[in-house]
Amino acid sequence: MSYSVGQVSGFAGITVRTLHHYDKAGLLSPSDRSPAGYRLYSDADLSRLQQILFYRELGFPLDEIATILADPQANALDHLRARHRLLNDQISKLQRLVEVAEQAMEVQRTGVELSPEERFEVFGEVTFDLTYATQAHLKWQHRESYQRSMARAAEHSKEDWAKIMAEAADWRLRLTAAFDAGEPAEGERAMDLAEEHRQHIARWFTPCPTDVHGRIADGFVTDPRAFALTVPPTEQRPGLAPYLRTAVHANAVRRSPADDA
Repeated sequence: MSYSVGQVSGFAGITVRTLHHYDKAGLLSPSDRSPAGYRLYSDADLSRLQQILFYRELGFPLDEIATILADPQANALDHLRARHRLLNDQISKLQRLVEVAEQAMEVQRTGVELSPEERFEVFGEVTFDLTYATQAHLKWQHRESYQRSMARAAEHSKEDWAKIMAEAADWRLRLTAAFDAGEPAEGERAMDLAEEHRQHIARWFTPCPTDVHGRIADGFVTDPRAFALTVPPTEQRPGLAPYLRTAVHANAVRRSPADDA
């Protein structure tokens, strides 16, 4: 028996375009052609298609499927075991995300009282990672400094946020310029930028002694989500987060405790 592309598409529940793609990729080429030149699939072709769809359902990429089917002696079990491990890892990750989402539904706030349109207008690329905001809330919600920071953030108007983001953007330009120019992280220019960042936090959110600022900077290195709130990914460079952390700690050393106001 021979089957047209349309018939196979109906049997398999996939599009004609997908069948054409499999043919072009050399994964499933029809065994015959009609007198008019149309593709015709045999029973053997359908059997191969079943195998392809089975592996696709498990998430195998097409090139790996081609490797498995190309060699009759290939140990498909090894591929399946590897896929089984990967799927289990993905299930675990998704379960963690479900838990975070459930927590986020309880939190329902980031301290920024703006509409979605206003958020986009003001923040642009600098976005709040909901999982990060949620985890921060659950971790620090009972700390007075965190509560004060959230309260201050909630009080800011759209105009305030525009000023905050403009200050931050200007500071980022000067930070990356110093980094690109090879200015030492423990040099005056880098430390001045670190101090400016500390003052920015204190002015707009919460008092930020140098020890607190140091912990914030440590987070820039250990959690990319934290650094992304300060420097968007498109403006980052390899090594920039550790550079800023070093500058922050160097700035703390050069300052006296009385300067922490």
